[in-house]
Amino acid sequence: MDNIYIEYNFTVAPKEPATEILIAELGNIGFESFVETENGVTAYIQKNDWNAGILETVFVLNSKEFSIKYNQKEVAQTNWNAEWEKNFEPIQVDGLVSIRAPFHNNPNLKYDIVIEPKMSFGTGHHETTHMMVQHLLNLNLENKKVLDMGCGTGILAIFAEMKGAKPLDAIDIDNWCYENSLENVTRNNCKHISVYEGDSSLLINKKYNVIIANINRNILLMDMEIYTNCLEEKGILLLSGFYEEDIPVIDAEVSKYNLKLETYIQRNNWVALKYNKS
Repeated sequence: MDNIYIEYNFTVAPKEPATEILIAELGNIGFESFVETENGVTAYIQKNDWNAGILETVFVLNSKEFSIKYNQKEVAQTNWNAEWEKNFEPIQVDGLVSIRAPFHNNPNLKYDIVIEPKMSFGTGHHETTHMMVQHLLNLNLENKKVLDMGCGTGILAIFAEMKGAKPLDAIDIDNWCYENSLENVTRNNCKHISVYEGDSSLLINKKYNVIIANINRNILLMDMEIYTNCLEEKGILLLSGFYEEDIPVIDAEVSKYNLKLETYIQRNNWVALKYNKS
């Protein structure tokens, strides 16, 4: 007999970063599968793990920064893989880099990154990933020590190793992301990436030539001093996960630590900033 699931359809505005936060919080209370939609996310939990008050501890639902509405219904077991494959699109960057799943055709570009995101992680921020890859394309990473903070699927650390970086650390606080990054590092035959589950407390006494942080604005602001203390002289800090209107507050914080904004890329109102440490 098929399992019975409770399906929640969330409409989220603005969609990001609220959807990412919502998925993380729902994952922590037992929701096991997610499908990102045009207006938000559909989430599933087994009926045996569900109770009427299950959303009471989901803080983002009460945030004044976002408008999140939802409805729910019972459904029979769904073919999660088919749903995920239908919603996940490959990424190509500047005709040089492909980021795809194993079931996508290989476009035979210079760099080919094959990832298989866990279903609870979703497909990620295509805009921010795209821009961070663009920044990395323009950097000489040969033998550079690199940190990918908030690594998600591990895409950016994997690409940095492909460009010659070593050694590399990839860190994420989410267990699904940690496990998924380990899988994707192996899938792409990377030899120099160490993956860790945790937060910025893991960075004590660490030093890097390049730090990549594709995280939401509030976490970036909270941890900025830690990141900058880990950056070698003449190091590079790449930041994304926020909107164009957030640049002034991000820049004001980064400027406290003797870093200067060199350039930024914009894509659909998302931005990715490149800072240099003098």
